[in-house]
Amino acid sequence: MNARLKNALAAAALTAVTSLASFGAAAQDTIRVGYIDPLSGPFANVGDAGFKHLLYMAEKINSEGGVLGKKIEMIPLDNKSSPQESLVVLREAIDKGVQYVTQGNGSHVAGALIDAVEKHNRRNPDNAVLFLNYAAVDPELTNEKCSFSHFRFDANAEMKLSAMTDYMAEQEDIERVYLINMDYAHGHQVSRITKELLAEKRPDVQIVGDVLHPIGKVKDFAPYVSKIKSSGADTVVTGNWGNDLSLLVKAGADAGLDVDYYTFYAGGLGTPSALGQAGKDRVYHVTEWHTNLPVEEDTPEMGEFSDAFAERYPGIDWYYNRLGTQMLMLKKAMEEADSTDPMEVAKAMEGMEMETPYGTVTMRADDHQLLQPLYVSVLTEGVEKDVENTGLGFKTVARIEADDTALDTTCEMKRPE
Repeated sequence: MNARLKNALAAAALTAVTSLASFGAAAQDTIRVGYIDPLSGPFANVGDAGFKHLLYMAEKINSEGGVLGKKIEMIPLDNKSSPQESLVVLREAIDKGVQYVTQGNGSHVAGALIDAVEKHNRRNPDNAVLFLNYAAVDPELTNEKCSFSHFRFDANAEMKLSAMTDYMAEQEDIERVYLINMDYAHGHQVSRITKELLAEKRPDVQIVGDVLHPIGKVKDFAPYVSKIKSSGADTVVTGNWGNDLSLLVKAGADAGLDVDYYTFYAGGLGTPSALGQAGKDRVYHVTEWHTNLPVEEDTPEMGEFSDAFAERYPGIDWYYNRLGTQMLMLKKAMEEADSTDPMEVAKAMEGMEMETPYGTVTMRADDHQLLQPLYVSVLTEGVEKDVENTGLGFKTVARIEADDTALDTTCEMKRPE
C-alpha cells in the first residue's frame, strides 16, 4: 500500500472515531450517512475510492444549502471486507444515531446488512435505518431477499450480463469462453447466469473453463492464467473487482494471454494501469458511466464535474457515477417527504423518477432496483479522455436504454404498516 493511500485511510479512520465520538452535540444538525466498506486489507483502495466519491457528493450538496437546512456528514466505517465486522460497525453506528448506511463491495456483506437492518427495523420502528446499496449486485438482493429498507443503485448482475451477452452474441469471433470469478455469491451468480444466457443467445459458443477462486487471497494469478491459456479460450468473462481483477489481468498481460476480457469493473481502481497497452481493444465492461460518454450541449456539467473530481483526488477517476445518482436521489426523496426520517424517505423514494444527464432513472417500487441506461464500452486509443494516465480510454460500443434493462422480479415486498 502506498504512502498516500495509507495517509488517506488513517485520516478516514480518525474521522470515523472522532465523528462517532461527537454525535450527541450535533445530531440534530446533520444527516449522518455511515459508509461500510473495506478501508484496510486487500480491497482498501476500492473502499477509499468509494468514500472519496461520497465525500465529494456530500460537499457538493452541502455547498448548495444541504438538505432541509441540514448538512450531510459521511462516517467511514471499516468492515475489513467481512460480513461479521460489518455487523459490528453497523451496530456501533446505529447506537450512535446513524440512520442511513451505504455499502457496495461484496454481496456477501450486503446480504448480511439487509438481514441486520430488517431485524433492527422490526424491533425499533421508531429508530429505523435505511440501507443504500451502490455496488452489491447479486440478483437475489432485490428478489428473494428484497427489503423495504434496502435500495440498490447499481444494475444487478443479471441486468449487466444480459446487456453484455447481447453484445457478445453479435461477435462472430467469440467461440471459446473461460469463466473466472471470486468464490462468493456474486461470483457464483456471474458464472451461472453467463452460462445460461450464452446457451440461449449463442449455443455454438463453448464454455472451456469455469473457475472460482478465494476472494482477496490470491497474490499470484499466473497458475490461473496458465489454465486459461491451455484451454484455448479466446474470451474471458469475469465479475472480479479490486485487486482480484487487476492482479488477474496483470498476470494475463505478463504471460501474453491472447484473449478479450468482458468485465463488470475494468474501468478503474488499477485495472487499466495493470493492463496498459496490452488491454487495447481487448477489455470491455458494462457500466452506467464512463468518462467518454458524449457531453451534450445541455449537459456540459458532467465533463466539468468529473474533471474537477480528478483534480481534487489525483489518481482516482470519477468512476462510481451511481453514487452521484444515489446521493441526489436521497436528497430529492428527503425534500419530497419534507423529512429525514428513513421510513418517510423510503416511501418517497419508491417509484421515484429523476432526470440525469444521460436519461431518466427510476427506482422501481416493486423491488427497489434502480433502472438506468447502461453502456458496454471497450478500452481503446484515440478517445478524448484516458484512464489512469494509460493513454487509453473507454469508447461506447452499445447503449441499453433504462426500460430495456428491466427484468422480472420475484420480490414480495413487505412494507411497514
